Amino acid sequence: MSININPKIYMNVKTLGQGVKMPDDTRNYCIYNEMRVNTLAKEGKNALPYLKEYLKTSNDEKGVLEALSVIDKMADNKVDGLDKMYPYLSRFNNTNSPDIQVMLSGIYRKILVPDAFGPLCKMLHKQIVYPNSKYFDPTEETGGAILEYLRSYGAQNLYKIQG
Repeated sequence: MSININPKIYMNVKTLGQGVKMPDDTRNYCIYNEMRVNTLAKEGKNALPYLKEYLKTSNDEKGVLEALSVIDKMADNKVDGLDKMYPYLSRFNNTNSPDIQVMLSGIYRKILVPDAFGPLCKMLHKQIVYPNSKYFDPTEETGGAILEYLRSYGAQNLYKIQG
């Protein structure tokens, strides 16, 4: 079986992380290559296999963050199949990177994969006990994601349709 490679997607995924600027004393967020992020996000489902392969093997924090930014934008665009990315996203659940923790929390908040609830609680605990970000507070995003899970799943049980 031959695989048709989309050169535009392939090249954008291959260059993930290049030029990413991390938070510093003057800015509490990362700056990504918006053209690359938007190009991949617009590809939607077509880009998911490439992102999956990237996330399976990459240990480059900047590249992982930019890939997560793409997935976050896809979640905003309601791209189908993002829940299937959880096994590849979950590889980073135990990271000590506050930037990756915040990106994962934001994605999990949007795609609401049930398996992510426990890791979010663990992330929040880790951030409270071992704070390691001097530029922002990761507990805000992680706590918000946990609250969204409680709201979403709690409402389903609280307001079951009676018939």
